[in-house]
Formats: sequence, structure tokens, C-alpha cells
Amino acid sequence: MKSSLSQENLQILKDLERQVLWHACWMIHNANHIREKGEVKVGGHQASSASMVSIMTALYFHSLKAEDRIAVKPHASPVFHAIQFLMGNQSREKLINFRGFGGAQSYPSRTKDGDDVDFSTGSVGLGVAITAFASIIQDYIAAKSVSPPRPMGRMIALVGDAELDEGNIYECLQEGWKHDLRNTWWIIDYNRQSLDGVVREGLWQRIQAIFTAFGWDVKVLKYGALQEAAFSEPGGIALRDWIDHCPNQLYSALAFQGGAAWRKRLTDEIGDQGEVTRLIDRRTDAELSELMNNLGGHCLETLTTTFASIDHDRPTVFLAYTIKGWGTPLAGHKDNHAGLMTKAQMEAFQNRIGVAAGEEWEEFGAIEDASAVKTYLKTIPFFAKGTRRYTAAPIASPGPFFLDDRELSTQAGFGKILDAIARRDDDLSNRIVTTAPDVTVSTNLGPWVNRRGLFARDALSDTFQDEKVPSTQKWSFGPKGQHIELGIAEMNLFLLLGAAGLSHSLFGERLIPIGTVYDPFVARGLDALNYACYQDARFMIVGTPSGVTLAPEGGAHQSIGQQLIGMSQDGLASFEPAYLDELSVIMDWSFDYMQREGKGAHDARTWLRDEAGGSVYLRLTTRPLEQPVRRESEAFRQGVVDGAYWLREPQPNTSLVLAYQGCVAPEVLTAAGTLAERHRDVAVLAVTSADRLNAGWTAAQRARRHGYAAARSHVENLLAPLPRHAHMTTVTDGHPATLGWLGSVHGHALTSLGVEHFGQTGTIADLYAHFGIDTTSIIEAAEAAARHSHRHAAGLTIVA
Repeated sequence: MKSSLSQENLQILKDLERQVLWHACWMIHNANHIREKGEVKVGGHQASSASMVSIMTALYFHSLKAEDRIAVKPHASPVFHAIQFLMGNQSREKLINFRGFGGAQSYPSRTKDGDDVDFSTGSVGLGVAITAFASIIQDYIAAKSVSPPRPMGRMIALVGDAELDEGNIYECLQEGWKHDLRNTWWIIDYNRQSLDGVVREGLWQRIQAIFTAFGWDVKVLKYGALQEAAFSEPGGIALRDWIDHCPNQLYSALAFQGGAAWRKRLTDEIGDQGEVTRLIDRRTDAELSELMNNLGGHCLETLTTTFASIDHDRPTVFLAYTIKGWGTPLAGHKDNHAGLMTKAQMEAFQNRIGVAAGEEWEEFGAIEDASAVKTYLKTIPFFAKGTRRYTAAPIASPGPFFLDDRELSTQAGFGKILDAIARRDDDLSNRIVTTAPDVTVSTNLGPWVNRRGLFARDALSDTFQDEKVPSTQKWSFGPKGQHIELGIAEMNLFLLLGAAGLSHSLFGERLIPIGTVYDPFVARGLDALNYACYQDARFMIVGTPSGVTLAPEGGAHQSIGQQLIGMSQDGLASFEPAYLDELSVIMDWSFDYMQREGKGAHDARTWLRDEAGGSVYLRLTTRPLEQPVRRESEAFRQGVVDGAYWLREPQPNTSLVLAYQGCVAPEVLTAAGTLAERHRDVAVLAVTSADRLNAGWTAAQRARRHGYAAARSHVENLLAPLPRHAHMTTVTDGHPATLGWLGSVHGHALTSLGVEHFGQTGTIADLYAHFGIDTTSIIEAAEAAARHSHRHAAGLTIVA
């Protein structure tokens, strides 16, 4: 392939390559050896950065288009920040404070870095896979567009070869094949070293076979231009054969040892006192080292030419051979992953790079005459339009849709509400995109899909419908479809939700993504869920059936700790409504909340940061409940959204309080009725979101510590009327810790009931009795608490 670079531009790229390498290594050195630091090593991965410098130089300064989006290998973060610094998108102060509080982040972060990060990376493998789902979302938006479409970008991942050990990579490949993936590039930094060692021989053949099997174009960049030229010399074929058969560990070791070691090994093993020997002897030690280090992933000519050669939109993987630590004293050493250059090594490196003392932070301190470079940088397509984040106008919700069913589960209610939305033709209904990992019907998305169809770039017929076979599923695939069906892989679910939840920023089009999953299996995709929230992606995840309500399925399909996941996950507001009117209010509020992008100031009423918005988690059940008379007052709606409201308000003489979350409401209300015959003014607190109650409470406490003496959260105001002697009993179909903290709000004694162990098969009644959350157990727990309180008040000593 002919190079796409002029000699002048090639030299400019080499100057930029050297400058980027310097800044990346220097910011790490400064953080570890110069800047004041804490009690642990700061780190920064100089070697992993160095192996990516050439690839990222070729991409950012030559090959990328403005519409392309990139997920940068986590350990190449310093290279990314260095490139952004040269382009004026990153400050010197942030580089000086790399890995410090408020400085450039250890790994690229959309929300915490000031420069133009497309995808956050850090959790190994997830930054790779999300590019494929972003490409699917790009196709989805393009199929729906009524205005002139934006240019299609390539979704690009820069991949560490060790990341290929991550299972989610291969789950993603299969899903990409099913959805006819395109416009996706994965560039593998094949330095053949991981955290603890050197990768197995022949891995590249396995990589090539796997990607080929899934329909990817595979480009192997093994040799650089210097090596290709040497191969054409007399004796060059023998040199190429030696390189091809050299074990990974030996190649790395020789790269570390340098030119003299290369000369001795090559002379000993392929020297022939003829053409091969003369090929070696024509080069000095420095030139020989440069030749052997000139692998495809470090050759700007090879990289730019190969990138320019792609003339199709098929997914493409580039296997770029590199040397970990390339261009530094750490090159090739097996311990270099977490290694740092010593001060002496850095001094020698600085002299070789050509940066004068005192000019370490100068933008172009490694370039003798930067005028041509500065002129060139003004012409780069990728940066031509400035930062590349879009905005999209929010989509208004017409208000909650209330159901008239007298008995129904919240899972079924969710499906009916979506079906009602599907009947409308408005902005909200047209912007919703749903997805599920092969549980579409069993999570009640079927009616929505029947009305709105499944998405595919090309129309596909429903054979059962064509053959007139009766079926409740009228599923047609086509560009107009609004449901993306996935296989049984929860990691893919959350990666797709993450990509769709960033559509307004990545592509300038607002989507309202809704995903459903069996609640126990939220944990199977938890890494990807956390990753999506870390990027501030906006979506709704519906976990159903929850708790032990799918009793006959046994413990494998019953969830225990998911409520605590909902409470602890940043960027996710978690709800567990018991009744349909609560669900209606929450869904309507969620559509707005998912689109908010305020500054995050605390609401003085609840001390929640609702202006900032976020994603939403609904924990629903298959258990049908008899519904109360519909409640639509503003006070009710506000209480539901804020996290709790009184079903039976406390009185001055209240001694017992029952608080519940979720579908145990019937047991609690029946227990309250029985207890009211023996105790005065039993109060009942309906909790719709332990997450929001707890978040507001902790925020208000923090505010009071910082001088806001009047700060009071919603839960503090709710519980304030309770007499000090009142005892609380909390009940939930999940872990008892979910509500177990409520007694600490104002110092009330509390008993927590819930599920702590794996369930069994049986009926709901069987399991509720087994776990002690049935009506009888609730009454017994409350009565025991009342007796204890009475004895304590009488001054008696209770002996266990």
C-alpha cells in the first residue's frame, strides 16, 4: 500500500509523536517523583502509554473525522491528555495535577475530565464493547431521522491486548454479528504483555480466527516501513523469518537490552558471513535497535496507510504489533506494566527527546521549530469543529397514565402503561427505545413490541405471521422498529443502555431507553451498569420479577440484595412501588428526570440533587395486588417521588409504626389492622424509594455539618411527628438492611424483617412464612417490640 503521507507531513507527525510521548511520560514522572503526594504510589503506566503513542498520533492528528468517537485504552490516558493539551483542550494545571484531586483523570472520564472524552474507560473491556453498541444506536437514529442525517462516524476502541481476556468482549461480538454491525473499528495494542507477564505464543492467530468468524475485516500491522524496506534487501527474507518465529518473551527482552543485544542474537542465529550478515553490519547498534523496534504499531507510515485503506463500513479490527514501553528505558521489560522511570532514567530520556531543562511543560518543548507543526494542527479534521459533544432538547411527558385495574402486579402494570404510551403518536412515544436480554415477553414488553416492532436496518418478515400460524407475538423487524432484542447477556443489556443513554451527547438525538431484566440478574451485568452510570448515561432499567415473588422458580430466580444495589449505585434513582398509581407517577417523573442536566444543586426541600438528573431503576414484581382507590393528589404524587408517604399517619399516642417497601403491602396492612385492635394509633409508612430517602437524609446531615442548620430531609420531616417511644418494624421482600437504617433518623427502636438467604421453591405464602415477612410474623415482631418497650419503660432488666 502506498503511503498517504507527504514527507513533510510525516516529519510533522513524528515531531508530534515525540512530543506526545514526552508529555505522557513527564506527567507521570511529575506525579510520582516531583509533586507532593500521599502515602501510596501514584502510578500512571508509562510503558502502557508509550506503546499507544504512535497509534494515537496517527489517529488524532491524521486519520480521524470529526464524527468519529473513540474509547481510549484506560492505561493510555496520559497520551490522550497530552494530545488534548497540544490542541488547547486540556490545561497545563490539570496535567501537573495528573491523578491528583481535580486533575486530569487516571483513566479518561466523560464526567470528570475537562477535555473531550467520548467514552469513559477504566473497567477493563467495557470501553471496548460499548463502541459496538454505540454503532448500533447510530444506525437506529439514522433509520429514524427525518431531518438531513449527520455524517456516519466510526466508533473506535483502542484495545489493550490483555483486555481480550474479558468475556464481555466475546458476548459483544456475537451480538454485533446478529445486528449486522458496521462502522466499528477496534485497534489492538498487541504489545504481548499484561500486568503479570507475557501473553501466550500464537494468540494473534486465535484473535484473527475469532474476528473473522464474526464477519470482521482483520488487518495485521506487524512490520513497519523500515522493516519492510530491510526485507527487500539481500538477506531480508531471513530477517523476516527470524522475526516471525521469535518468541514474544525473547523479542521483549531484546527490545529492553538494545542494539548490541540485537546484533549478537541475530548474528549468532542467522548470521551467514554473507548477505544476512552484511544487512546487520550495515547498521549501527542504534540503527539496528530502531529497525527491530519498527513494528507496525510504531510506524506512522504503516498506520496512516492502513487506516486510509479501509473503503467499507464492515467492522474492522487492527492487530497492531507494538513494544510495551516503546521509546523509553522501560521498553520490553517484563516488569514494566506498573514500572516507573527512575530520576536518572528520566534525565537520560529527557536529553534524548531533546527537552531543555525548565521547559518540561512547554507545549512544543520537544520540537525544534514548531511553526510548521502549529500550522498543521489547524488543519486536522478531528478537531476542526471544536469539542464534539452535542445537545438535544428534552422531550416532554404528557403526564402519568393511570390504570383502572382492580387487581394487577406492578410488572403487568408496567407493560400496560407502555402499551398505552405506544398507542400515542407523540414525541415521547417515538423517542422510547426498549431492549431486553431474551426476556421481552416474560417482562411484559410484548404489547409494546407488538405495536412498535423490532429494530433492524433492513426489513425482515415474521415467518409465523406469513404462514398464518396464530401467535400473540406480532413481531416484525425493520427500520421503524423501536425494540432492540438481545441475547441472554446482561452485560450487553447495560452496554446498550449506556450507549443509547448517551445518544443526545454522542449523536445529537434524544432517546428514552428502557431495558428490562429479571431482577436477580441485575447482578450479572453489574459491572456494565456501574460503567453506564459512571458515564452519566440516562436510561430506565426495570428489574422484574423481584424478591421471592417468583417463588416456584427457586433461589436462582429470586433477588435478595438488589435493593442495596439500587441504594448504593451512584447515578441511579431506585424505586420499588407496591401499587399501580405509584408506578404511574414514578414512570412519568422518570421520563423527565432522565433528561435533566442541571448543575446538581441540592433541593432545599429534600436535599436531593434532582436538578442533575440520572438513570432510574424500577424493582417490580409478578405478584398481583388488590389496588387501593386511585390517588392523584399533588401531595400523594410528591410523596411517591420523594420516596415515602404515610398511609396511616402517626398520632401523639402512636407506639407502633409499620414501614414497608414493595409488594409486602397487603401483609403489612392486614397486620396493622390486627395490631390496631390492641394498640392505639398504629401508623403505616409506605416507602417507594429507600434509595431517595437515604440519599436525602445523608445529604441533609452533611449540610448541617457545614453550617446549614435548617437542613431537613424528606424522611426526617416524615418521622418528626413520631413520639420518641414509638417502635418501628420494617418489612420488605429483600434484604432487611434496605429499611433497617430508618430507626437512626430520630433514634427510634426498630426491628427489620426481610430476606437474607437464598430462597426455595414453593408458593409466595410458603416463602413469606419461611422468611418471616408474612402477616403473622409481622404481628409477632411488632408485639415483641411493644412488650420490650413496655418493660424497658417500667425500668425492668431484660435477660436474654
